Amino acid sequence: MAGDKPEGGEVPLLYSEGNVAARVALEREVRGWSTTELAERVTRAGIKMNQTAVWRIENGTPRRRINLDEALAFSRVFELPLEELMSPPLEGLDIDSRRLVQEAVEAFYEARDARDRLHHAVVAIADHINAHPDSSRAIHEQCLRLMGDERDARTLSGDIEDGGHY
Repeated sequence: MAGDKPEGGEVPLLYSEGNVAARVALEREVRGWSTTELAERVTRAGIKMNQTAVWRIENGTPRRRINLDEALAFSRVFELPLEELMSPPLEGLDIDSRRLVQEAVEAFYEARDARDRLHHAVVAIADHINAHPDSSRAIHEQCLRLMGDERDARTLSGDIEDGGHY
């Protein structure tokens, strides 16, 4: 039927090697990486690649093919599930929007990891105080010394007394 297929007669695939190539270029640009930097990161992820290979994947005519090991390495380097890497880029997001979202996602995970680390440290201190009750006052004083801000030190000391951060 007319109009069922794009010009050229090919039906676009939801998941395709062409999508991977487009996503490689987009994800690299969003992160502000050069083709050389991406090639180095892929190589550190275990798949030897050079700048020319990245350029040919993104721009070559014909485009350089991507094997499964390379696709998995790109997925690892970009911290994206393989299925997402294979999907067409979302419409309506310009490069600046993608960069802002990328920054927010990275900050979210960093904050989550920091909260987890804080929780584990607070629990360890609370356990230490339970085992050595005479150390409680000195620990609270050390919090104040290291933090310099009495309100923050009181907040941390309160978390320690409660036995956790969450």
